Amino acid sequence: MQEIARKIVRDYFNSHVDVTDKKQITLDDVFVVWWCKTLQNWKALVSTTVPDGMYYEVTHNGDKCETYVDVYKKWENYCVKD
Repeated sequence: MQEIARKIVRDYFNSHVDVTDKKQITLDDVFVVWWCKTLQNWKALVSTTVPDGMYYEVTHNGDKCETYVDVYKKWENYCVKD
């Protein structure tokens, strides 16, 4: 299941990357940050080694046999102290 999520992200990246970047990634460039499975459903938070700030949420709905992909761009990371 995690490999499925990684393949989905690899294929998404390779089909959406700007052709002028001349960059294609392999499964070795894709990693799962977090993964959870409950009954027939699962979710993976996935990233790549490409320094583009992109983040992918891959959710599988086992009841409908469908997988959804949300693609995010990290804009900022900062600390808020208590």
